[in-house]
Amino acid sequence: MNVLLILNDPAYGTERSWNGLRLAGSLSKREGVEVRVFLVGDAVGCAMAGQKIPDGYYHLDRMILSAARHGAQVGCCGTCMDARGITEEMLTEGARRSSLEELTNWTLWADKVASF
Repeated sequence: MNVLLILNDPAYGTERSWNGLRLAGSLSKREGVEVRVFLVGDAVGCAMAGQKIPDGYYHLDRMILSAARHGAQVGCCGTCMDARGITEEMLTEGARRSSLEELTNWTLWADKVASF
């Protein structure tokens, strides 16, 4: 099964991106499941490396890396990155700059799409 998760919310302030990445991590460990995660809008901040998080908070950059190490692909909207001054060099390992064209292809590839 091919699953696409689209994350829209900022890294912190709501738990939607956190829950989307939790699902991505869980799905990516399943045999026969391919996972792709697309970060759009404020969600591109989830993929910034070296986040300094207060004690007790979750590290979304680490969650992205873990999902990627289990085979998930993680793309970040390039236009959204540009609007926020985020460069590809600022992204955590496992995430990369992407495009609306790739999101379109991933959507057509997916058997299931979930948006957080």
